[in-house]
Amino acid sequence: METLDIVIGVAVLILLAGVGAIAGLVRPRRRRRSLPPREARQAGGPVLGPRSDTDPLPGVGDDAEVPRDSPSRAVDVVELPEEPAGPERPAPVGGRLVRLRERLARSNSALGQGLLALLSRDTLDESTWEEVEETLLLADVGVGPTTEIVDHLRERVRVLGTREPARLKELLREELLAAVGADVDRSLATERHGERPAVVLVVGVNGTGKTTTVGKLARVLVAQDKDVVLGAADTFRAAAAEQLATWGERVGVPTVRSEKDGADPASVAFDAVKAGIDADADVVLVDTAGRLQNKAGLMDELGKVKRVLERHGPVDEVLLVLDATTGQNGLRQAAVFSEVVHVSGIVLTKLDGTAKGGIVVAVQRQLGVPVKLIGLGEGPDDLAPFEAEAFVDALLS
Repeated sequence: METLDIVIGVAVLILLAGVGAIAGLVRPRRRRRSLPPREARQAGGPVLGPRSDTDPLPGVGDDAEVPRDSPSRAVDVVELPEEPAGPERPAPVGGRLVRLRERLARSNSALGQGLLALLSRDTLDESTWEEVEETLLLADVGVGPTTEIVDHLRERVRVLGTREPARLKELLREELLAAVGADVDRSLATERHGERPAVVLVVGVNGTGKTTTVGKLARVLVAQDKDVVLGAADTFRAAAAEQLATWGERVGVPTVRSEKDGADPASVAFDAVKAGIDADADVVLVDTAGRLQNKAGLMDELGKVKRVLERHGPVDEVLLVLDATTGQNGLRQAAVFSEVVHVSGIVLTKLDGTAKGGIVVAVQRQLGVPVKLIGLGEGPDDLAPFEAEAFVDALLS
């Protein structure tokens, strides 16, 4: 009996041991937690597990893997900034003359072709000559020059007795050249005087494009390898100085301007010439505010600008900018400006927008000063020295 009890006890022990083993297989063994450092336990904050540079596994608090919804980031392609572009190189004067001649031929063909058509008629009677005269007047040649051209041409045709179109065209060309002035000196006084640069003052009424003309003239001079300084003496129009500075930046020439609106224009002009002297510049171009020819106060102020400039020395050129589309009104403007500042040359702008090329003859006859520059478009290089022969040939092309 005792033996039986012993066997049953052993069996119970074996059975209990087997159940414990199975429980150990099912329940994972609890990982032993290490205590955080004493300083962290005292602060009561979370403690991150130790990390090593070589441990590929995440530390405590790190994500075990990148979340699937995280946006992927491609490699950024960074473009290096381009080097700042240098100043523009304006078109050569010779090349632009060819282009301007073509434009002039298209815009003013009505004048030349109309005259040639009249002279090519079978009969050159009184009525025909009156039409020739009317054509010249409509082109703003002016009464005096028109009468001279018609009288001379009529007499030569009668004496020579020619009716050949080529010969009539040659006679008309000679008369127009005489009226325009083929032998007139149209050069710009832009040569340095020892230690002083040449000074060019640009004047005119509102809306004729003075500031744009100054910028384009700077391009003409830079194309001739001259060092230029711009003077923004138009202090009444807020955008004028900024506009002129933009023109200067494009060709790499400095602009002297006032930092405040309404500054004394004579002072700005004086400082521009002084800057030109200090920089050993060849030419200083001074832009002025647009003025109405019937405003005595504004015209007096323009005279003051010129007098202040003359403290550095004589002003070499005073260029009057005229809008070719204004016709006879432009002649009245020219007369008043010439009295105040003694204009030495004319710049005719917008000559491509009118068939009234005769304004060249009229303005020269009234002022006694030559047209030196013409503008035939909105492009930066659409300004060129005026050439009488090229102008007449364009009319008759």
